[in-house]
Amino acid sequence: MLGDLTSWDAWDRWRERVIERYRAQGTDCPLSIVMGHTGRRSAAAQSVVDGLMSRWQAALADGIHHMQAAGEMSAELDSDRAAAGLLAGIQGGVLLLLASGRTDHLESALDLGFSALRGSSTDRR
Repeated sequence: MLGDLTSWDAWDRWRERVIERYRAQGTDCPLSIVMGHTGRRSAAAQSVVDGLMSRWQAALADGIHHMQAAGEMSAELDSDRAAAGLLAGIQGGVLLLLASGRTDHLESALDLGFSALRGSSTDRR
């Protein structure tokens, strides 16, 4: 779905899919094991995780670029920074899901990230 972030409906469907996936997965997240344990000790595992996160961030940035070209997001929006912030929010929400078993933090991160994208305002401090 990341390759199809070409409308707000597509972004909303992707949001729902992310939440559904993590809700179904619960506290059994294979990537978190690699990120949290193995990744700190293994350069190879760290490289795999970095590659996965870089591809995810690039796909989000591509979706933002598309929306900018369509006039749905401000051209002033730094797409790479916005994608990085959205990805960090998702990963933080997943980390809290692993600790609490709840998706409300993940949902909040996505909702606030989308709100910023819709308003096309990012803090450039």
